[in-house]
Amino acid sequence: METKEAKLSIIQAGRTAVEELIKVAREPIVTGGEDDVSADRLKNAAATKKLAIFDAFEILNRINEEENMLNNVEKVEHQKRCSLVLLKTGLRSNVRTDASKYS
Repeated sequence: METKEAKLSIIQAGRTAVEELIKVAREPIVTGGEDDVSADRLKNAAATKKLAIFDAFEILNRINEEENMLNNVEKVEHQKRCSLVLLKTGLRSNVRTDASKYS
């Protein structure tokens, strides 16, 4: 597997992880049961939700960074290919021009 393919797979896995973290964050803390009102349970549930939300944002930020790096690498490679084509074309036209001077 190429590096680019691996990064794209990791990005997709990260998006799936974010979706799961969103599900955790959306779950209600108080469901109507007896144990819902205990201070420890409320504190743990709130901490879990907070962690899920911050982790989701952290993953999304990293996904954006990786996608930007991949896009920039593709742009740079495209620019290099274009430059090489222009360079080769320019050199060939100069050779033809120089050769025609001597004929």
